[in-house]
Amino acid sequence: MIFFEVLGGLVALGGVGLAMSARVIKQFEQGLVFRFGRLQESVRGPGLTMLLPGVDQLRKVNMQIVTLPVPAQDGITRDNVTVRVDAVVYFKVQDPAKAVVNVEDYRFAMLQVAQTSLRSIIGKSELDDLLSNRENLNQGLELMIDTPALSWGIDIDRVEIKDVALPESMKRSMSRQAEAERERRARIITADGELQASKKLSEAAGRMEQTPAALQLRLLQTIVEVAAEKNSTLVLPFPVELLRFLEKNTNELRKGDSPE
Repeated sequence: MIFFEVLGGLVALGGVGLAMSARVIKQFEQGLVFRFGRLQESVRGPGLTMLLPGVDQLRKVNMQIVTLPVPAQDGITRDNVTVRVDAVVYFKVQDPAKAVVNVEDYRFAMLQVAQTSLRSIIGKSELDDLLSNRENLNQGLELMIDTPALSWGIDIDRVEIKDVALPESMKRSMSRQAEAERERRARIITADGELQASKKLSEAAGRMEQTPAALQLRLLQTIVEVAAEKNSTLVLPFPVELLRFLEKNTNELRKGDSPE
């Protein structure tokens, strides 16, 4: 009877020990085992893993890509413009041992490095680069963050500048500059059109000068177009050659009618 009680106690104690030593590691995690405070070389993969109760300590590390928003940073660009820029960093743990042993909190460390790197990029760049050349700035920012991240076992997937906020005075100034640029382009287009039109008119005038009949046809066409507008007053221009012809014939008729 006592034997069965002892056996039952041992079984219960073994079950408790088994429950205390069994751990589950998820698919996107890896496990590090510290035995008496010393990191074991083997990294535990996903699934059920066993520990020595009271001896081993398990530290799980998430291996998924982490999205780290970088709060907006105030800075002055190289051309002395005050801006406010925020960004986002995508990274993942490449070496879980370095991420746990070499840095106390790799997420907090990554955030601090990203903030200081973003402020440095702002000071080295001009406003036009922040607005229109973000791809190169993203690459430069990624290189600045990647250098310390390697020693922490972190792999930078990508870094992106999200938004560039400008002072209201600068926004108004840029709006006026854009409007002036649009007006300049419109004037250039208008002047170019007038130049092309003047060339065509000059060419047409030269051809009409060679063929006076074409000039008369153009005159008749203009008269028809003006008459179609139903104006109350219509002024008809006569060519000088026609007036001279009529004057000459009139003088000859007068000479013929006068007595000899």
